Amino acid sequence: MLNRFSSIMTASTLAITMGGCATPGSQSASQPGAMEIRQGVIEQITTGTLSDNHQAGLGAVVGGLAGLGIGSLIGAGTGRDVAMVAGALGGALAGNEVQKKYDQPIPAQQIIVRVRSGVLVQVTQPAGPTMFVGENVYIEGNGEGARVVPQ
Repeated sequence: MLNRFSSIMTASTLAITMGGCATPGSQSASQPGAMEIRQGVIEQITTGTLSDNHQAGLGAVVGGLAGLGIGSLIGAGTGRDVAMVAGALGGALAGNEVQKKYDQPIPAQQIIVRVRSGVLVQVTQPAGPTMFVGENVYIEGNGEGARVVPQ
């Protein structure tokens, strides 16, 4: 009974985790597949860093699942239950520490662009091609998916 329960829990957790990793494409509601592009001139560029927390917690989840699986192979009865809990907790802690080693800040640019309508648009993106104040640029997309690219 317990083995079946842990199998169901492991499969459910894995399905939820993998579903959470999917990222929807940035599409316009009126025209699926269309991307908004605006033209403008760079008013200001500020350098900084971005933290890459897109996969935050994934190391702990994967480590916990691995620990749970390994713990389920040890002993029987109450000892097995204790081994599963200890394995899940230990694996989660270890997975979180491993992930922290690989989460490094990313060099970024905060770019302020005045579009043709006169509105200022601010986009923060990973540092890319060299751009300068006064340069004509395109702003591709919108929201978090927006990027500034040279014309």
